[in-house]
Amino acid sequence: MTHKIDGGLPPSRPADLATTGPAQRAGEDRTKPVTAPTAADTMRLTGEAAGLQALQRELGSAPAGLDVARVNEIRAAIADGNYRVDPQQIATRMLDLENALTQ
Repeated sequence: MTHKIDGGLPPSRPADLATTGPAQRAGEDRTKPVTAPTAADTMRLTGEAAGLQALQRELGSAPAGLDVARVNEIRAAIADGNYRVDPQQIATRMLDLENALTQ
């Protein structure tokens, strides 16, 4: 099977030059400094983004609900080599999380 391509590439166009302000005419006074255009970009957060931002601040400020004693216990067990991973429990909790997120 062959494919024939007729013609060449389309003729290239010169890039359009963007101007940031009114063009100066020949003979006008060019001693004044050129001013930059004012910024027109704005940003507005959606309600969901604002909620996520608030949640991030809340979680980052204090370890609320964190059982420091349990964390230290697990760290010690890992350091001693006594910590055992239960893959069935991990899988069950992952599925529970997946079900909670899809509801």
